[in-house]
Amino acid sequence: MADSRAITPGPETHKGHRHRHGNHHPHAQYRLSFPGMHFGRSNKEPLQASPAMLDWKLESPPLIMYGEPQRSSGALLSGQLFLSVKEDSLEVESLKASLHVRVTQKRPFATHCGDCAVQRTELKRWELLQQPLVMVKGEHFFPFSVLLDGHLPATMDNQLVSISYEFKAEAIPTHSSALMAPIKLERTLDVRRSLPTSETPHHSVRVFPPTNIKASAHYPHAIHPIGTYTLALRLDGIAKLNAKVNTVEYWKLKKLTWKLEETTKTIAPACARHTPKLGEAVATAEDQSSRKGVIRSESRIIGEKTLFSGWKSNYTSSTDSNVEVELDYNLAKNAKYACDSKSRDGTEVSHQLVVEMVVSQEWAPVDKPSLVTHTGVGRILRMHFATVLTERGGIGISWDNEAPPIYQDVPPSPPAYCQCQETAFMLPSATGSITDLADEPTLSDGPVSYSRAGESPSGC
Repeated sequence: MADSRAITPGPETHKGHRHRHGNHHPHAQYRLSFPGMHFGRSNKEPLQASPAMLDWKLESPPLIMYGEPQRSSGALLSGQLFLSVKEDSLEVESLKASLHVRVTQKRPFATHCGDCAVQRTELKRWELLQQPLVMVKGEHFFPFSVLLDGHLPATMDNQLVSISYEFKAEAIPTHSSALMAPIKLERTLDVRRSLPTSETPHHSVRVFPPTNIKASAHYPHAIHPIGTYTLALRLDGIAKLNAKVNTVEYWKLKKLTWKLEETTKTIAPACARHTPKLGEAVATAEDQSSRKGVIRSESRIIGEKTLFSGWKSNYTSSTDSNVEVELDYNLAKNAKYACDSKSRDGTEVSHQLVVEMVVSQEWAPVDKPSLVTHTGVGRILRMHFATVLTERGGIGISWDNEAPPIYQDVPPSPPAYCQCQETAFMLPSATGSITDLADEPTLSDGPVSYSRAGESPSGC
C-alpha cells in the first residue's frame, strides 16, 4: 500500500533545488550586458579642459560713423586678440578671425527658409598665423584692424529687421592633440551713426481750412535717444466775430496729444531657391526690383503723452485771441528704438513727431462774453513734424579728421645749425702734456701712431 504521508523536505532538499533551477527569489538582481553599445563617454577618453583661452581688447574709440552714408568716412576698428596658454606649451596649427555683418529678416520672404531669413556678409578676414607655431605658457598678442565703410548700416533691432556685427576668432591645435576642441571666441560690436544737427530751431506754420486756425511751431529738427526736447506751439485765428447776430465764435482747445512715431521699411530678399517664384517674365523696372524681394513696412510709437491742461489761452477779443503751449517730449523710458538710417540694401528708418489737438466750438454774445454756449461742433487738428533721431556724436570728429598729438616746448620748425669755424682741439697726452691735433693728418692719410710727449707722430 502506498504511503500517503507528506514528506517535509530538509535543508539538503532546498539546497539541491536551488542548485538545479537557479535562484528564483523575487528580489534577485539581474545584470544585462550589451557589448556593442556605449552610453556616453568612455572612461578611457576623459573630457579634457581647454588648454588655452581667447579674449580680445578694443583699442579704438566707440564705433561711430559721422554724417550721411554717402559722405561718411566710416569708423576705424582696432584691437588685440589674446591667446592665453595654460599649459607649458601648445602647438597651434592656425589662428583665424573674421568680421561679418548679419542681417536677420523677422518677416522673411519665405517663412520657414533660413537663407531668406538670414544674410551674412564678410567684411574682413585675418590670418593671424601663417604657419603652425609652438606657444609657451602665457599670453600672446595678435593685433588686428579694419576700416568700416561709411555706407554700412548701424546696429539695430526692431520688429522687422535686426542688424548686428559679429567678430569671431578660432584657434585650432595641431592634429597631435586630437581630443582638444578648437578654441573659439565670439563677440558682437555696436556700430552707431551720428547725423549732423542744427542749433537753430526749425519753424513750421500750418493752416487748417475751413477754419481760420493757424498753428506756428518751433522745434528742434534732430533729437537724441536720451534727453527732453521742447516744441513751442501757438494757435492764432481761434476767434471770429459774427456781425449778423452780434456774437463771437471761439475754438477752445480741449485735448492735446503728442506721439513720436518710428517707421521702418525694408526689403525681404529671396534666396536662390525662392527667387523664381516671383515670375519668369519681367517687363518693367518695378518688376525687376520686385524680384529682389518683398517690401515690408511697419510703424510703432516710441513715446507719447496726452495733456488736458497746461496751456495759456487768451480770448480778450476776436482779433487778438491765441493759445500758447510748450510741449516737452522724449522717448519712452523702456522704448526699443532705432536711429534714422538708410542703407544700400533698402533698409530705411525714419521718425516724425505727431501732434493732435481736439478743439470744440463755442459762442458768446459780444457784450456778455461769460455766457458761453457749446455748439457741439468739434474738430481734430493733426500736424506731422519730420524729426531725425540720431546718436550723440561725442567729440564729433571722425577718425580721418583727428589732429596728431601736440607736444609742449617744441618749436614749429627744426633747429637751425650754423657753420662753425675749424678749431684746434687740445687733448692731454699719456704723460700729461698737451698735444695739438690741429696739424694731425686726416684718416685718409693712413693709420696714425702717437708717440710719447715731445715726439712727433708718424704714419705707419
